[in-house]
Amino acid sequence: MSTLLVHSGAPDPEGCVLRVTPESAGWRYVGFEVYRDGSLERRTDDRETCVVVLSGQADLAAGGQEWAGVGGRTTVFDGPPTALYVSPGVAWSAEGDDFAVCTAPAKTGADTRLLPPSGARHEDRGAGAEAREIFHILMEDQPAESLLVTEVRTPAAHWSSFPPHKHDVDDPPRETLLEETYYHRVRPVGGFGFQRVYTEDRTLNTAVAVGHGDVVLVPRGYHPVSAGPRHDLYYLNVMAGPVRAWHISADPAFSS
Repeated sequence: MSTLLVHSGAPDPEGCVLRVTPESAGWRYVGFEVYRDGSLERRTDDRETCVVVLSGQADLAAGGQEWAGVGGRTTVFDGPPTALYVSPGVAWSAEGDDFAVCTAPAKTGADTRLLPPSGARHEDRGAGAEAREIFHILMEDQPAESLLVTEVRTPAAHWSSFPPHKHDVDDPPRETLLEETYYHRVRPVGGFGFQRVYTEDRTLNTAVAVGHGDVVLVPRGYHPVSAGPRHDLYYLNVMAGPVRAWHISADPAFSS
């Protein structure tokens, strides 16, 4: 089994069904968790947090502010997301049906705030069999210190994160070094997609079948995704590195 593929499991007492830490992933920056019927209280002094309401509703609170019953989309394929950004050192809580917790190192962060669906920047990217729909949750147009968060919907039989691209070299503005997680969901649930993670010299060259609730770790290399011919694919991307900027390099074999 690939060490880049992590499956969801049974919920722990807080409702966590999936957890990726820098230690478990063998990297420095990105942390990622998913909760079902979850309830947690947390404060991290050295990391900033983005809580994404995946489906259903959630009661969120942070820094003395409360947001009750936010979210509301039936599935991740239904409309834009609701999220909460929490600065390091701020106590927060979340209780809800289905939500993700994204973290990265930060010293001061940005203002703690709700990120409503109306603020999720929409983008249609690609054409033909490479067309997909994107909702940018916490990208460079939104203040934060390290985190970059976005979600993508890839229709059945389409390719995504294509042409293959990478961001594993700390050389801005040409390219920035960003660790990344791909959290996948599939519609219908029994379907699957594929993701390849590879480097030019093929010292890393892995292809995995992804199902509903799987996460793929991308420590380096190119990382295209394909949806099955009868199954729509969703993924939530979390990225972080030494510079908060999304600068990529495409695989030269697919540049034309």
